[in-house]
Amino acid sequence: MAEDLIITRERYAKYEDGSTEPPLEILLRLSRYFRISMDLLVTVDMRKYKLEEILKLPDNRILLPIKTDSIGENLIEVVPYKASMGYLSGYADPEYIENLQTMSLPFLHNGKYRAFPAEGDSMPPYKDGTYVIGQYVERITDIKVGKTYILITKSGFLFKRIERINETTITVKSDNTFYDHYDIPFEDLWEAWQHAGSYSPQELEVFDFANDDVKSMLIRLMQEVKELKDKIT
Repeated sequence: MAEDLIITRERYAKYEDGSTEPPLEILLRLSRYFRISMDLLVTVDMRKYKLEEILKLPDNRILLPIKTDSIGENLIEVVPYKASMGYLSGYADPEYIENLQTMSLPFLHNGKYRAFPAEGDSMPPYKDGTYVIGQYVERITDIKVGKTYILITKSGFLFKRIERINETTITVKSDNTFYDHYDIPFEDLWEAWQHAGSYSPQELEVFDFANDDVKSMLIRLMQEVKELKDKIT
């Protein structure tokens, strides 16, 4: 544990037995290590709760760095293909998020959205080259059974439909019947983004495509994403 926090064993032992209070820097490391919000870490006696109960508390949310435009509107960060696995270590790092490319969609403004790359078998039925857009879900209790989500876990990105929410896990399934249902423990689920749309040069599906105003915006979006991909690659 001391090695993970980049401190000596003796120093960590003093924090454990209560003889010394950890400074803010160490509290931040503990918060990220245990995936417990700073508010809970410093205000709640953690010994009174089981981990799965803490994860269900409404105030337990991991830091979500975001980027905004000049008038304060949320931008859609785009996680790049070539560095997608870096998101697993940088998702809570404001500096990492700050360096991501962004795009904006006028019809996706109520909530926080992010675009993730589909690669290999991570997000069937989407093919390589597709960006899947998700809306951020703040807490596990907000996840809806039957809806599809981009799930960020300790092992990578998943695109799954929620089959069931259990006491300590969620059961997910793929729309492709080739893949079996399986459970994800709450502690392994880092982020959840409810599916809001997708983009690829061959396929585009974002809400009401029959609307003429939306069509014109999507044309601009196609050009914007193409320019974005050129920059990333």
